[in-house]
Amino acid sequence: MPAVARLAASAWWRATERSVAASVHLGSRIARAAIGDRTSPPSTERSAAEPTAPPRSTDAGRDTLRERGAQLLARSADVAQSEDLHPAYARILDNLSPDEARILRLFATRGPQPAIDVRRGLPLVSELVAPGLSMIGPEAGCRHPGRVPAYLDNLNRLGLIWFSRETLRDVNSYQVLEAQPEAIDAMRRGGRTSRTVRRSIHLTPFGTDFCRVCLPLDSPDDQAELPGTGLRNGARRQRPRRLE
Repeated sequence: MPAVARLAASAWWRATERSVAASVHLGSRIARAAIGDRTSPPSTERSAAEPTAPPRSTDAGRDTLRERGAQLLARSADVAQSEDLHPAYARILDNLSPDEARILRLFATRGPQPAIDVRRGLPLVSELVAPGLSMIGPEAGCRHPGRVPAYLDNLNRLGLIWFSRETLRDVNSYQVLEAQPEAIDAMRRGGRTSRTVRRSIHLTPFGTDFCRVCLPLDSPDDQAELPGTGLRNGARRQRPRRLE
């Protein structure tokens, strides 16, 4: 009997220890949760701090665009309404520099312009040395000839010019271009395997109509002296001879 009593007492004591430990653990978890609730911001504050997704296009916005498209189609069917000018012309004029206007006038009055790329290496395995060399800057009388590549990129972006891989029939224009100091320097940098690739730059049909409508191609300014050249804008420059 004493042994049985000791075993029962020992079992009771172990069960009591486990019960007390579980109670203490549960109490600590409840305390930590309570502290977290006090320190964390309310749910409304958390949602306000989180970034919100951009609003999606609504049906009302799509309906508005569709309504504008329907109005354009209705205007196109109205034979009594005449629209001689493209609505984009005014916006394009706001996006042009004075030098770019001179370049457009050059294309409109003198036609497509030659351009060359200088490359080195074999035809199928070559490296570009100098792209898009031209005489458009001095021929147009630009005040900032160094900006001509940026000017041409902007005119292409506006849909007024396009870059062609085709060559012009006037071979002499390429010979003069290849004799310019910039082209000669690029050929020297390219080494013994350097060569030129002939291309051309043209007005698009949209650009042709824009020049016809917006630029005074026969204005007295054509006879004005170009800054820093001593030449008249309407006079064609004497081209240098090809260097041997």
